[in-house]
Amino acid sequence: MSKMKRLLLITLMGLLLLGCENKRGAFLEQTTLTGDLPTERDKLIRIIKEQGLTHFETIDHAQIAKEVGIRLKPETVVIFGNPHMGSKLMECNPSMGLDLPIRILLSTTYEGETSMTYTNPEYWSLKHNIKDKQCLTIIKNMTLALHSIQEEMTKPKERK
Repeated sequence: MSKMKRLLLITLMGLLLLGCENKRGAFLEQTTLTGDLPTERDKLIRIIKEQGLTHFETIDHAQIAKEVGIRLKPETVVIFGNPHMGSKLMECNPSMGLDLPIRILLSTTYEGETSMTYTNPEYWSLKHNIKDKQCLTIIKNMTLALHSIQEEMTKPKERK
């Protein structure tokens, strides 16, 4: 390998490593939550419904793993969305069906800390080659909606 190719390879690897800590444009968004997983799951489903979105399914990965003899920390996926907007995105590119409806993962660390993780919708425009202005606007609105859900999930519990 020539010195120029080696230098170029090292430079590219360095740029990739520098980008790992950059939150801007991150594929996954993750937030630490204060409650246990069942409490946070119920809160998430309530927020989804309050925002007029459709809750399609909740998948308890730990329970499914237990049924096949594997022990996982608590881990649940909540699947939801807006069927009208999601269908519009699939009109732009049918491959959007791979990422829709939206999914939020709630998981627990060994220390008992609960977090929520979801794919940043802005990534979809790259992944699915979305260039249509209307579809880009829908993706922007989905990003804002997920940020709103994230904010609601991290709000301190109101005292009555």
